[in-house]
Amino acid sequence: MTGVISRNRRRGRRRPRLLIAAALVLLAAGAGAGWLGASRLAPQKIAYTKGPAAPLVHRDAPPAPAELQATLERIAAGYREPVGIAVADVTSGWTAQVLGAETFPQQSVSKLWVALAVMQAVDERRLSLDQTVVLHDDDRSVFYQPLASRIRGPNGLPITLADLLRHALIESDNSANDRLIREVGGAGVVTQNIADKHLTGLAVGGTERDVQTKTAGLEWKPEYGRTWIFKQARERLPDDVRDQALASYLANPPDGATPEGIVTALSELKRGELLSRASTDFMLGLMGEARTGQLRLRAGMAPGWSLAHKTGTGPDWRGASVGINDVGLMTAPDGHTYAVAVMVRQTSQSPSARHRLMAGVARAVESYWAQAGQPGDIQQAANPTAGASGL
Repeated sequence: MTGVISRNRRRGRRRPRLLIAAALVLLAAGAGAGWLGASRLAPQKIAYTKGPAAPLVHRDAPPAPAELQATLERIAAGYREPVGIAVADVTSGWTAQVLGAETFPQQSVSKLWVALAVMQAVDERRLSLDQTVVLHDDDRSVFYQPLASRIRGPNGLPITLADLLRHALIESDNSANDRLIREVGGAGVVTQNIADKHLTGLAVGGTERDVQTKTAGLEWKPEYGRTWIFKQARERLPDDVRDQALASYLANPPDGATPEGIVTALSELKRGELLSRASTDFMLGLMGEARTGQLRLRAGMAPGWSLAHKTGTGPDWRGASVGINDVGLMTAPDGHTYAVAVMVRQTSQSPSARHRLMAGVARAVESYWAQAGQPGDIQQAANPTAGASGL
């Protein structure tokens, strides 16, 4: 009941903001209708937008448990490189964090917000999960894109939106994600959906092919859809060009997000506050089937726990990796759920050290849950008057 009251209060506060947002959309429509309203079947020039700048807006919530906060701080300090961590209790709303308000590159974590926009369009009946699109050569992206290998000749690859979502969230297929952006109307529509839902600290930035080519110091060309051609072009660049491009990306990642922003969004998704129940269940189901990152958060989870998550993995350059992330919803055997985000901006630590970091955060959540008791006990501690006589 508390969650419903809090939600209604937020809606009441948001009406002036919604009117302002609507006015801005109408103003933008005059100048940008050709972009936002472009045909889904025509090739689009997707804008390379900036990362999040708006401050986070927290709902009323109890303070984070001191013991969990201290544990997360020890884990982060032990990694010896900057790491962003946030853990939120989906029921009571507290958030424990380390560098939780700082922006980190998401890489493929941003596919979550693309999927969110697609499912919103499904709820509004602008799109349908069973509608079929056809992937052609111009739908190729960069790096991991197993769907692209199935595109054959002028007939292309027919595929439903539901299957595109499965490939994007379960396998992290870049060509699937980029076509979803195109189908929903462009990266600007995804960004607007984030704003419409009053989610802060999140961004998309553009298609994977645009973000990744710019991060490498290149501009997208159709031939880069053959990944080996893209890699050859990248290798021919002078080192200082790649250095500058990567430094610009890290300074203001267009696909950036804050750990706190991510766990807030995941908590609202889990509570059913962002989509219809059917769309919520479909999206969380796909996240639960994710095959990537088996040695990250999942590696620290005991039997009986479940994870619905999305990973992000960026490029390697000069002995370091960029955007190494895992975010998701950890659900305990009794059904209590925690939203978790572990994000590394740039790291020269070994893969095994990265895995230990993320698994360690998962184990810290499990340990806190085991010590805190049943969900009813946790809620009682957060609100001592709940369940009192006469209330």
